[in-house]
Amino acid sequence: MATVFAIANQKGGVGKTTTSANLAASLAATRRNVLLIDLDPQGNATMGCGVDKRQLELSSYDVLMGNASVEEAVQRLPELGLDLLPANADLTGAEVGLLEELGRELRLKLALEPVKARYSHIIIDCPPSLNMLTVNALVAAEALIVPTQCEYYALEGISALVDTVEKIRKILNPALRIEGFLRTMYDPRNNLANQVSQQLVKHFGDRVYRTIIPRNVRLAEAPSHGLPALLYDKSSAGALAYLALAGEMLRKDDAERLAAGS
Repeated sequence: MATVFAIANQKGGVGKTTTSANLAASLAATRRNVLLIDLDPQGNATMGCGVDKRQLELSSYDVLMGNASVEEAVQRLPELGLDLLPANADLTGAEVGLLEELGRELRLKLALEPVKARYSHIIIDCPPSLNMLTVNALVAAEALIVPTQCEYYALEGISALVDTVEKIRKILNPALRIEGFLRTMYDPRNNLANQVSQQLVKHFGDRVYRTIIPRNVRLAEAPSHGLPALLYDKSSAGALAYLALAGEMLRKDDAERLAAGS
C-alpha cells in the first residue's frame, strides 16, 4: 500500500516541482512503484517528465471533478520508470468548480483509494499557495515534505504552513505528519544560507533531512529537456543529491517499520 507524500510550501520558487519530479524518478530508480501527481495548474512537473501539457486528453482536473478515474487519466512513462497523473491550466477551473461541491476537500483522497495498492510511493506536486488544490493534497497525504530555500523569509513561510497542517490534522486528516524539511538551492558560500540552515535544524531537529540539494546548473537545465536530472545527467550534483534523499527516506521507512514490529 502506497505512502502518499505531498510536496508543499506556499512560497513559490523553493524547488517544489524540481523535488517532486526528481524524487519520484530517484525512487523509481530504486525499483519502487511510483505515481507522480501534478496538482499545479502550471503543469511544470508534467512538462519536466516529457509530457506535453497542451496535448492532454485527461488530467488531474478530470479526476478532481469526477469526470475520470485515476486509472483512466494516468500516463505510463516506461523510460522514467514511473506513472504520471498530468496537469495543465484546466486545473485552475477545479478551484471554482469545487467551491459548490460537498466533500470537496476529499476528492483526491477518494480518487486515490482504488490505486494505492499498486504503488509504494505517491508523490503530489502542490501549487505555490494554500488553496483548495493544496488542501486536497494535504487531506490525501500521510506525509508532507517541505522544500525550503535557506533565505531570510523561509522560516516565516514555514510557520504559516505548520499552522495550516495543524488545522487540517484537527478537522480533516489526523494521519497527516510533517515528514521532513528539505533544504534546496543551497550555496554553502552564502553566510545567510548557513545561518538559516542552522536555525532550521535548531527549530525542527531530526525533521530536517540530512540531504541538502545544492544549486546546480544541470538540475535547472533538465526540465527544458523533458527529463529528471537523473536521466539528463546522472553524475551531476543535483541528480546525486536526489538519489541520496530517496535513500535517506527509504532507510527512515525501514527503521520505522522495524521499530513498529519490535
